[in-house]
Amino acid sequence: MDVNFQHNDLAAGRWFELSLDNQLGNIGAEVGRSINWKNKGNHKQSARALDRGLELFDLTLADRRWNQPKLKEIARAREVVCDFLVGDNEYKSDEKSLNNYFTQFAIAARANR
Repeated sequence: MDVNFQHNDLAAGRWFELSLDNQLGNIGAEVGRSINWKNKGNHKQSARALDRGLELFDLTLADRRWNQPKLKEIARAREVVCDFLVGDNEYKSDEKSLNNYFTQFAIAARANR
């Protein structure tokens, strides 16, 4: 099956060299971009950023280094992001809670450089 990735270099293997903190921090950057574009009323750019974020989520879920508890949290985070950005927000998430969640990973990734 041919799959077209927006992050070709990452999908080719570089993603699987990053720490989980780094992976989730990068996902958070795309989620943040999607939220920002949505707030500006640019739904096309918001959808593009969300697509990139979902691609990174899927690459993270495919990373064989992560065990079941981690995979469960990653999958739940993906679900919450989708629910907030394109769903009915059944989880009652907000911009601040999502940014806070992902920021912690970005901070940890920077601290462990």
